Amino acid sequence: MTPSPVRVASSDLAAVLWRLLDASSRDDSTAFLCLLDDADGAFAEATDARWTAWRHALAAQRALFESDPDLAVESVAAAREALLACPPSADTALTLAYLAHVEVTADHFDAAMLFAVDASLLTEGPNAGEPTRALHQAHRWLSLTLSGLDLEELAVSHAVRGHRIAAALPDLGDQWQLLQLSAQQHAELAQTLRRRGDSERARALAAVAIAQATEAREMAWEPDPAAADLLDVVQAWAMNSSDDLDSAMGPLRRVRRRVQEHGGLWLRGYTDLVLARLLVRVAQRDEDAEYGEEAIGLLVDAAGAFVASGDRRRYRQCLLELGQSTADLGRPAEALHWLEAYRADTGRAHARGREMWAEMFIRRSRLREAERQAALLRRHALEDPLTGLGNRRSAERRLGTMPLGEEPLSLAVVDVDRFKKVNDEASHTHGDAVLRRVADLLREHSRTGDEVYRWAGDEFLVVLPTATEAQALVVMERLRAAVAEADWSDLVPGPVTVSIGVATAPAVEEQPPAEPPRPGGGWRALFDTADLHLFSAKRSGRNRVRAPGGEAAAGSGGPSPAPA
Repeated sequence: MTPSPVRVASSDLAAVLWRLLDASSRDDSTAFLCLLDDADGAFAEATDARWTAWRHALAAQRALFESDPDLAVESVAAAREALLACPPSADTALTLAYLAHVEVTADHFDAAMLFAVDASLLTEGPNAGEPTRALHQAHRWLSLTLSGLDLEELAVSHAVRGHRIAAALPDLGDQWQLLQLSAQQHAELAQTLRRRGDSERARALAAVAIAQATEAREMAWEPDPAAADLLDVVQAWAMNSSDDLDSAMGPLRRVRRRVQEHGGLWLRGYTDLVLARLLVRVAQRDEDAEYGEEAIGLLVDAAGAFVASGDRRRYRQCLLELGQSTADLGRPAEALHWLEAYRADTGRAHARGREMWAEMFIRRSRLREAERQAALLRRHALEDPLTGLGNRRSAERRLGTMPLGEEPLSLAVVDVDRFKKVNDEASHTHGDAVLRRVADLLREHSRTGDEVYRWAGDEFLVVLPTATEAQALVVMERLRAAVAEADWSDLVPGPVTVSIGVATAPAVEEQPPAEPPRPGGGWRALFDTADLHLFSAKRSGRNRVRAPGGEAAAGSGGPSPAPA
């Protein structure tokens, strides 16, 4: 009798997601499919866009495990649609990176690259935030994706970043996982560079991989046997790239025996590929054809394992190396067979496409970075660095876009009373703190939709769209009282007050019939009127609000009465 699936509560989705992500990268898909069966109901009940995106992303992975490419395509499209409603964050970056890996597994390289670019930008931008598990896992899946796209330099970079973030967090399992991945990516890049003739850099990268593998073994963490075996294979591969062939041979043969007995299909193929590459080098060094024959047999077995486990990239690597190895042994017909199989699975278009993907990745990243820097410069140009308010340039730009006459518009010029005395008797540091607190009070006590700017020095501007003069007086009296009644004892010995001048441009239809429309002096004339009334408030004793219609009712120059 088959047990019924265990229901997962919606509140447990985050914990289940981490288990699913861990199972996604394992050799055996059974654990992933069982977990997803149990969690399907909880994912379906969750209405948040984040969980909707994950539900479809995990369904796409299931479809790949079950060899249903059409369903995988539909699920990826649905996940992409759900992500449009998700804010930019490390969690969103992780979802994008996971989808990128799903697409690269499905051999959809263009789509994988687009997902990877967007995920990479989120991991590096201001929305990434502080170190989190989601952030270092996003780097992990990006590294795996970029490796699948043959962008090994970028894969190493993201593995290193992921390890740095994991090292700042307490979970030893995550630290070990990212350290092992970084060692693996360094070893793979070292192999590629050595084959290209850059032996010096290959040895340097191999030394990093060996050091990281050693560090992982010294951690107070016990990985599962498959992960420990993979680390042994990676270290032997790094020793191969550092030209320490004889020292690598014994450990690699020992770990292969363990993997053949207990390991999963992909790990068996990976181990056979690494051992085959080592044997090819030993055969060339010692001119021993037996090692070459053994390497060919291992490459054939590895190719079959990679096809069965869905790793098309390494399957193609095996085909290419089979062609080269059989040619070296003087078997041109057999070499042609393997090279034709390689060409049929890749071809020139794939190689050129890989170059284009790398170029697109870099260009799009640079473009997004340029856009981010431009936005930062715009913000700095329009923002007062002391208070965080818009500056005078920002206020002038905003007022220039506000048509007068269609609706009422009020401006209030706010000036801190006797501010020079604050600077002289306290300090300029205290004076800056006073200005920041005044700015916060103005923001806090303004209406929704009102805009506060720092105009110059100790002078602020409040823009009150749609406010009549009477409404503006009420609002500004509230702001005046908020400043006067605030506790300033930590900054200055006495109270801090403000004087305020108000001016209003009424809507044209609100003007009395006998009075013609006011001349179009624009917002500058309105500002000058408010500034004039600010001067009047100062001369009348400060700590008050003045407007063309008179003084605010509560603005007597002393503290406002406490609210009931």
